[in-house]
Amino acid sequence: EVQLVESGGGLVRTGGSLTLSCAASGFTTDDYVVAWFRQAPGKEREGVACVDSSQNKVYYQDDVKGRFTIGSDNARNTVTLQMNSLEPEDTAVYYCAARRTYCNSVAPFFGSWGQGTQVTVSS
Repeated sequence: EVQLVESGGGLVRTGGSLTLSCAASGFTTDDYVVAWFRQAPGKEREGVACVDSSQNKVYYQDDVKGRFTIGSDNARNTVTLQMNSLEPEDTAVYYCAARRTYCNSVAPFFGSWGQGTQVTVSS
């Protein structure tokens, strides 16, 4: 059974940093692609970043390029999201998700999800 557990969310001031972790079980992170999504109140869930370890590729939403870094530690079966220069607009519940094939920023294409972790950026 595929399971994903996020951790690392919290409250941070504008310009601060947080690192989110997604611990995976039931599959190996070098066989699946793992993505981070976020959902702010009243908004649709949107893709933030995705890592495809088998292809050695990463993808980012334009709004987070240069600020966020996704990383895959295949030995620990964990995917992280390092978030720097955080802005109030980054406030959302962050989810990790996994699928077998290529990276995609469309939430319905991912069948496995974690429970989410709240990130709040104060101004």
